Amino acid sequence: MSNKTAIVVGAGIVGLATARALGENGYAVTVIEKSQFSLGASVRNFGMLWPVGQPDGKLYDRAVRTKEIWLAYLNAANINYNSCGSLHLAYCKEEMNVVEEIGSFFKSKQRPVSVISANEVLENYNGINANGLMGALRSEDEIIIDPREGIKKLPDYLTEKYNVQFIWGTVVTCAKSNTVVTAEKTYNADIICICSGGDFETLYPTLFKQQPITKTKLQMMRFKHKDPNYQLGASICGGLSLLHYKSFRASSALTKLRLKLEAELPEYFKYGIHVMVSQNAKGELTVGDSHEYALDFEPFDKVEINNMILHYLKQLVNIEDWQMTQSWNGVYPIMTNGDTDLFLKADEGVYILNGIGGHGMTMSFGFAEEIINNL
Repeated sequence: MSNKTAIVVGAGIVGLATARALGENGYAVTVIEKSQFSLGASVRNFGMLWPVGQPDGKLYDRAVRTKEIWLAYLNAANINYNSCGSLHLAYCKEEMNVVEEIGSFFKSKQRPVSVISANEVLENYNGINANGLMGALRSEDEIIIDPREGIKKLPDYLTEKYNVQFIWGTVVTCAKSNTVVTAEKTYNADIICICSGGDFETLYPTLFKQQPITKTKLQMMRFKHKDPNYQLGASICGGLSLLHYKSFRASSALTKLRLKLEAELPEYFKYGIHVMVSQNAKGELTVGDSHEYALDFEPFDKVEINNMILHYLKQLVNIEDWQMTQSWNGVYPIMTNGDTDLFLKADEGVYILNGIGGHGMTMSFGFAEEIINNL
């Protein structure tokens, strides 16, 4: 039995990934979560493992490593997933120029991508809007998980594999010097990792205010197709997503695309909208999303945002036979200085892992592994 002990505060994907990394390093790990189960941004997303969106080098390698860890867990736990890859569709010459340039660049970096024609898209994928389609960037890397199932079952897997102990429905009121305090008990550990945006702000308010960090609210929807056997065949994105992900900044053609779309769709940039659809192994279609930035938000969804997302989606995919089953919003921390994550030593033996933005599913396992391995 290990003599090294660790406490993780927060059972979202960053907290669970940190618990796994600590378990791999021989720690006896306890996770304390204020809710009865994970219900934050970690279960309110596309479920996308999205290496294609990560710049070449450290971040792409982190995404690939995260995917490896996910697959080991999903296969061990017998959880279905959709290894469908992704398509970035091009409907104008500016989008096609980016697709062709970035496709060539990614190929030179040995990424599993190809540029395919409009005919190839229409022959191999279902429901794509053919009107004006010029071609697409096809990537084989991407996998879709239902985060509600994948996150829900992960604690049991961590308990079985690493003997991680979970304390649910318990609020940590203080964390300092190898100690965390709850209403019921005080816990001591060699390492304490604060892995929840909300708990970071509550437990270390001054330190939180000193960081270049804010929060993002997103809106999303879920649909089912009238045909229960319908398969889209890939996660689908358009030109707005080419502007959203940092990996595509390697294209010199991106500036012209940005100028075109900013002029044509100013309201989409106001709300940080880029439109994607993913399909999980159950056939459910998840659509989104938007990005509003602030430290606090009204809890109400904006109908106009959902309408704008669907209006753009119809330019990519035929959705006449789709029926909406759910809509929701989520909030997560994000860095304002361009950093992709935040790691701080807050006190003796107390560390903060945060600010991973909207890349929790894609990056958390690799990020946590890097941090814990180097402590």
